[in-house]
Amino acid sequence: MAGVAKVLGEVDVGTATIRGTLVVAGALTADACSADGTLEVAGAVEVRSSLAAVGTLRAGSTVHASDAELRGDARVAGEIRVDRLLTARGSFSAGSARVGALSIQGEARVPGTVTAERVDAVLHEDSAFGTIEASSVRLEARPADPVGRVLGRRVVVSVDRIDADTVELTSAVVGFVRAKTLALGRDCHVAAVEGTVIRSHRSSRVGPESRSAPPPGLRR
Repeated sequence: MAGVAKVLGEVDVGTATIRGTLVVAGALTADACSADGTLEVAGAVEVRSSLAAVGTLRAGSTVHASDAELRGDARVAGEIRVDRLLTARGSFSAGSARVGALSIQGEARVPGTVTAERVDAVLHEDSAFGTIEASSVRLEARPADPVGRVLGRRVVVSVDRIDADTVELTSAVVGFVRAKTLALGRDCHVAAVEGTVIRSHRSSRVGPESRSAPPPGLRR
C-alpha cells in the first residue's frame, strides 16, 4: 500500500509492503513485512520471515520475526523476539529482547532482559539496559559527531547486570558483571565483578561508589 490507511481490525497477509502510513488497531501477521514511513500496530506483530522498517515503528504489544532491520525510531511496548539477527539503527526501545544476535547503532532503552548469543552496540546517545545475558557483549558509548568527541561530550550507557563469557565496555556504568573476561575502556564504572578483568583504562574503576551529594563546602 501507498499513502495513509487505517485498519480497525487485524491484518493477515502474505507480503506487506507499506509506503506511507499504516495504523492497525489489532494484530499484524505477515510472511514478510517492509515498511517505509510510519507503521503503528496496537496488537502483536508476527512476521514469519524478514521485517524491515525505515522511519517510525510503534508496536503496542510484542514483535516476532526471523530477521529484523529497524532504521529510524522503533518502539516496542512488549518483548521483541528475533530468531536470527536484529539490527537497529537510530532510536530503539523495547520492554525486553530475545534474539539470536543484536547489533545497535544510535540510542537504546531496554528496561527488561536482553537475551542473545552476541550483543554489539555503539551508542551515540545516553542509553540504558536492565539485564544482558549473552556469550559476548560489546558496549561502546561515544558521540556520533567528531566535534562532540573533540569537545569531550560524554555519552553513557547504563546497565543493571551483565552475564556473559566475554564483555568489553567503553563509557559504561554497570551494577554487576559476571564474565570470564572483562575489558574496560575509558570512563567505565562497574560496582561489582565476578570474573577476570583483563584490561582497564586508567579512567575506569571497579567497586562501590557513593553517589550522594557532598556536604556543603566539601567536594569529592
